[in-house]
Amino acid sequence: MRIPPTARPTPSPTLWLARGRYAGTDAPDVVRRTLKRLRAGEVLDDQHELPGAEGVLEQVFEARWTVAATVTVRARLTLGPLADGAQEWVLAAEAERAWDQEWPSPATMFWPDDADAPWDHEPGTGLRLRGVNRLPTEDKDIRRLLRASVRGGWCVNLVVHEAMTPDERGSGPLGPLLPPALRDRVLEHRAAPDQLRIVNRALREFDVQVPRGGAVLLPTHPAPDGFDGDDFAVRTVFLDGSRPAELVAALTRFVTLPLPLPDGAEEAVAALRDDWQLMTLEEELARERRLVAMYAEALEAMTRSRDLYREAAERAHEALTAYREADTGAPAPPPQQPAAPAASPFQQLTRTLERLKGSARTRRPETDGKQGGDTPED
Repeated sequence: MRIPPTARPTPSPTLWLARGRYAGTDAPDVVRRTLKRLRAGEVLDDQHELPGAEGVLEQVFEARWTVAATVTVRARLTLGPLADGAQEWVLAAEAERAWDQEWPSPATMFWPDDADAPWDHEPGTGLRLRGVNRLPTEDKDIRRLLRASVRGGWCVNLVVHEAMTPDERGSGPLGPLLPPALRDRVLEHRAAPDQLRIVNRALREFDVQVPRGGAVLLPTHPAPDGFDGDDFAVRTVFLDGSRPAELVAALTRFVTLPLPLPDGAEEAVAALRDDWQLMTLEEELARERRLVAMYAEALEAMTRSRDLYREAAERAHEALTAYREADTGAPAPPPQQPAAPAASPFQQLTRTLERLKGSARTRRPETDGKQGGDTPED
């Protein structure tokens, strides 16, 4: 049985998230060429590379395009530092409404949509997101590989069993037959005809089983609420080059579940929403209006605090004057600075002042009585 870790937050259905590794050193140039080509072809509305900050090795690219004629999509690709001759990347995209899986993949707005382009490696395992990944022969190796594949929750993991050895059309990946927005998120694991028993033994850990000649989707870790492996097991997948309609339906249902936000995705989503720079004129005006409103609110709060501080100082002065006017014979206390404003900034000071005023009022009649009373008889 799986032991669920601390639950991660659930993302908005407007988000599209992906992570991968580019097997090469020229990733920034590849991204730049792709963005410029698509901008020139009017596929993109606009694109932008953020200037690098001193001491920061990450490179950030932004792009904006329109789907369904009126829906704007904003996307931000972050390239990590080069390591071991490769670069990891994180892509966060957000649309103005919930994602339609028939929309173009945001990955193909930054990376070339060529089958041999080396940008689609899953970082943890090195498997290809757009390829067929053959499962190992030993069940312990299968378990180890699948655990690493679901770790982090970035990919949709699909296990497919071949009922018989497919021909050339069926031996290729299923990705090109899937809706565009799913192609670059699905990691396909392929089991040979004689591996059914050993694969299902390894899949017990995930509480799912793959039917003979069918497919099953692996849950994220932890599994989403209400996940039932039988609901995401496809009885038959025809590996003949035809569109697997039943599998597409299962994938579509799966990605609309309240799946946990992938590890590290919170930072990518926050950067997309808070640090976005590729703005239209209307967006810039709206941002400036929000800033003006924020500054006005802050100024009003400062003015209120100043007025309260001034009122406290005046009341302190009045109390001190009243105390000095009362001829008590006791030395007047040294003046004190009024308390700084806080959540209830002047309650304690007010109580002190009231006590001082009360003391002055009660002592004044005694003094008057002594001065205006009858003189004693000789």
